[in-house]
Amino acid sequence: MNEGARRVQRIYLLLTLLSTLAASFIWGVNTLFLLDAGLDNTGAFAANAFFTLGQVVFEIPTGVIADVRGRRLSYLLGAVTLLLSTGLYLLMWQVEAPLWGWALSSVLIGLGFTFFSGAVEAWLVDALHHFGFAGNLESVFARGQATAGAAMLAGSVAGGFVAQATNLGVPYLVRAGLLGVTLVAAFFLMKDVGFTPHPGSGPLQEARSILRASIDNGWRRPPIRWVMLAAPFTMGVGIFAFYAMQPYLLELYGDPGAYGVAGLAAAIVAGAQILGGLAVPLLRRVFVRRTDVLILAGSVSAVALAALARTSSFRVAIVLLVVWAIAFSAAAPMRQAYLNGLIPSEQRATVLSFDALMASGGGVAAQPGLGRVADVWGYPASYTVGAAISVVAVPFFALARRERAASDPISP
Repeated sequence: MNEGARRVQRIYLLLTLLSTLAASFIWGVNTLFLLDAGLDNTGAFAANAFFTLGQVVFEIPTGVIADVRGRRLSYLLGAVTLLLSTGLYLLMWQVEAPLWGWALSSVLIGLGFTFFSGAVEAWLVDALHHFGFAGNLESVFARGQATAGAAMLAGSVAGGFVAQATNLGVPYLVRAGLLGVTLVAAFFLMKDVGFTPHPGSGPLQEARSILRASIDNGWRRPPIRWVMLAAPFTMGVGIFAFYAMQPYLLELYGDPGAYGVAGLAAAIVAGAQILGGLAVPLLRRVFVRRTDVLILAGSVSAVALAALARTSSFRVAIVLLVVWAIAFSAAAPMRQAYLNGLIPSEQRATVLSFDALMASGGGVAAQPGLGRVADVWGYPASYTVGAAISVVAVPFFALARRERAASDPISP
């Protein structure tokens, strides 16, 4: 590997570390934060649904910005938007805002993340190709996932104990500070390499052209479409399962004030991300196709969620959470490599944003619905329904496997 490719990977890992550390500082306590502000489970997950609604609304426009104006600009806009919207989120908690206030701030946070999604991944792949990188992409994504897992582990655990030692608002202040550091690092280190912004014919015309080409090179290609169609079921339920685990673990633990224990859910998922990234070399030796990994991971995830619904033991719940999170995380680098191997550079950010839109769409539908199930029948019932929804993704992975896409075989 040449020095240019090494430098690109170092910048990618640094930005992944900083952005994930900033984001994850609230992940261990976010549901408790919303409940503390006076919302019930339905309201709390409705607020989360507005976050994912913001992602649905803005995924494609921000992906077009990344493909027309540049990936670096998109990333910087994301850091600024998240910094400001985090401050607004904290204000909503302080004034115990009604649901419409949480809806507004959540949509803006969703907007911030859409500037990130697609842009940084497209920036990485294009820059690696520019420098003649000859390795396998999932190894790079796996290192990124392991780095994100380490950052999430540190951030979520620290956020939980900071909240326990102070109050639920302080982790949000820390998050804002870390986003400021991320913004500065991206400004000085991130350059568009291997990709040239091309706004010459006017932004609206370019946007239409990019969007049309993205549909032709993304949604209308069956190998990509089947994997995208699985996203609402896996990610929609995954978002709920992750955030509902905070109050569910406290319920099983028997101490509603043990915020550090609530942060354990995020920490476990973070550790699973590390293990999932480290497992990629083993998966490459065991499996022939990337879709084989996706099918197995989807099946194991659904079984683990169903088992979580039936346990009353805190320790057993922890074990099942680990199984679910590892299955979920081990498949992610394979999925990224599968999709990126089929997408042209010119539409990469927009197609990846469309993929993220599909996942967010599932979250918009699943979170308030499953939150309502939790309010009426309890968390176990919500996990049972979630397992039934998530297993729907498996047939779509099987259909993707039947397409025998060029990026599906795992090369030696």
